[in-house]
Amino acid sequence: MTRLFLDTNVILDLLGERMPFYDSIAKVATMADRKKITLVASPLSFTTVDYVLNKFESSESVLNKLRKFKIICEVCEVDEQTIEKGLNSSFKDFEDAVQYFTALQSNCSIIITRNGKDFKTATIPIMTAEEYLSSVM
Repeated sequence: MTRLFLDTNVILDLLGERMPFYDSIAKVATMADRKKITLVASPLSFTTVDYVLNKFESSESVLNKLRKFKIICEVCEVDEQTIEKGLNSSFKDFEDAVQYFTALQSNCSIIITRNGKDFKTATIPIMTAEEYLSSVM
């Protein structure tokens, strides 16, 4: 089964229902709910999404969204090795480096993000949700 790593920005698109990006990531989430793919997310994304969405919604609403999202995704580990690789990588943004190395450690075959330019040195495909859907439809 294909393992897709979701970058924080697309999780925000999904849970925050941010247009015009919501529809494509919602379709990807539906595929995971139907067990056609496996979604993987970093624990860092959960905390960041909580922080950002709490600026616009109640804490209870945000936690409910995160609980539902957790049902359709796997939360990967961020460990000392991940941090070490991120700190010593050529990535300009440390958070992107940690996301990338977490995706690799979790055996993900694709990273779904809206910021592909942040993953220029990636060794696995980087796609938007829309690009991924086009590749499998």
